[in-house]
Amino acid sequence: MVPKAFGGEVAIGVFAYQGERAAADWSPVIRYLNQALPEHHFRLDQYDAAGLRQAIAGHQLDLVITNPGYYVSMEAAFGISRIATLDTKDDHPARALGSVVLARADQTKLHVLADLAGKRVAAVAPEAFGGYLVAAREMLNQGVDPESDLKEIQFVGLPMNRIIEAVQRGDVDAGIVRACLPEQLANQGKIRFEDFRVLSGRQDPDLSCALSTRLYPNWPIAVTRQTDPVLAKAVARALLSMPESDGMSWSVPADYQPVHDLFRELRIGPYTYLREITPEGLARRFWPWLLGLLAILMGWIVHTVRVEHQVHRRTAELRDSLAARDQAEAKMRTSQEQMEHLSRLSVLGELSGNLAHELNQPLTTIGTYARTVLRRQESGNLTPEAVTEASTEIAREAERAGGIVQRIRHFARKRQATRETINLAEIAEEARRLIVGMLARAPEVVIENRLTTRCKVLADGAQIQQVFLNLIKNAIDANRDLPIERQNLRIVIEPLENRAAVHVIDQGVGLDNEQLTHLFEPFFTTKPDGLGLGLPICKTIIEAHGGRLWAEPNQETPGMCFSFSLPCHELSA
Repeated sequence: MVPKAFGGEVAIGVFAYQGERAAADWSPVIRYLNQALPEHHFRLDQYDAAGLRQAIAGHQLDLVITNPGYYVSMEAAFGISRIATLDTKDDHPARALGSVVLARADQTKLHVLADLAGKRVAAVAPEAFGGYLVAAREMLNQGVDPESDLKEIQFVGLPMNRIIEAVQRGDVDAGIVRACLPEQLANQGKIRFEDFRVLSGRQDPDLSCALSTRLYPNWPIAVTRQTDPVLAKAVARALLSMPESDGMSWSVPADYQPVHDLFRELRIGPYTYLREITPEGLARRFWPWLLGLLAILMGWIVHTVRVEHQVHRRTAELRDSLAARDQAEAKMRTSQEQMEHLSRLSVLGELSGNLAHELNQPLTTIGTYARTVLRRQESGNLTPEAVTEASTEIAREAERAGGIVQRIRHFARKRQATRETINLAEIAEEARRLIVGMLARAPEVVIENRLTTRCKVLADGAQIQQVFLNLIKNAIDANRDLPIERQNLRIVIEPLENRAAVHVIDQGVGLDNEQLTHLFEPFFTTKPDGLGLGLPICKTIIEAHGGRLWAEPNQETPGMCFSFSLPCHELSA
């Protein structure tokens, strides 16, 4: 059998349960993969929940396309791993799925989900992620347990239009449907949106439709444990490069922690065991162990009565055993503390080179001034002015050394992302200092700030500093083998219409047209030891701030110019 890394049939299982995407919707993906990777033949197989679980367990599938809820369940059960997330043209990949809960507009007592206590509610199915489950979490957060506090919940199946019709007829008090469905039906003239009220309505910038719930990530595509890593990487690269087709493309894997949080709160899927953490549940779950423990206890009592004369000897043996165990545990704790201490010393060792490089100059200056004062004192030429000058310089260099340590500590610490007004020139200077401090023979990096005070940039300073560090490091790597006069870099910060533009300019060997075409694609790199993720990450950061990252050859000199722009959020007169 030919390994799938070099060709062969690749089975893709898609979850096509009622209420979810039909298997036919994925035909553009299959066609694209067969075109992008012609050495393989990709086949699409449609499964319901039980069938997909059985196929994964039987090692019949290489790739799995499923909804977020079923992905989390299969991830816990079989270790499947996502490689990309669906990106539709109207949604953000990480915030695409939600529900809306509707009541008739004349139901004056229903305004929020908490009002559904004692009411009749309709939904598609109890396991439908994009409908009932996400709404059930919001109801639970508002103090309504869908399993016990509702008067009745009717699962009517597909199509979802049945739910809206049941609300119109008054068969139920409220209905749970997929977000955006009411707007679609209204645009088709099938319903009047004003005839309904959205319970606990909310708006989200990533979705223009009415919502009653928070949003969750879109569908992932995942590899199974037996999938060849080479095939998985090839499919991931192909999907991330897939042009938009029929309104869909693929993005880097989203964070599915919100789905885990939902399942944990509802105590379903991988967290079903939480329902049994009660005295009654523990008794039902562990009754064989409890029965065995009871038998052991009874045997121990009988044994104690029969061999009472051996109790003291056995107690002494047990005491010795416990002492030996305590001694072993203490030795283990000591070893663990030593390992942790060595780990901390290792981290300090990694930083010591940078600290020594940057601290050497101010410490040398401090030593020079101190020795000068001593020599002049010995020769009798020490004047108050000389003492003042030396003390001032020593204090300034000490503050400089303290600032170096503070910068490294600030850069290394963990922090949450925040958006605030930033000074691009100051961030560029801080990045320059960090890079220069990390290199033994750093080139000259010149910063030209032409930006006026009228442009206020609102961004996360640590993320923008990461972009600066990546671009400066790439430029230095491009110049490394060139003559010293061509190793210098320029950073130009200037206004560009209503944006702030930053240009990192080197004099390196440049890139050809083929390399420029693929420069910002994931996994593409021109370095022998590179991963090809630095520039895609920078591009993601800049675009998340509403900006743009691009690269072009220098016009008059050799080398490249990497540029990014950020919007000016405030313009003062």
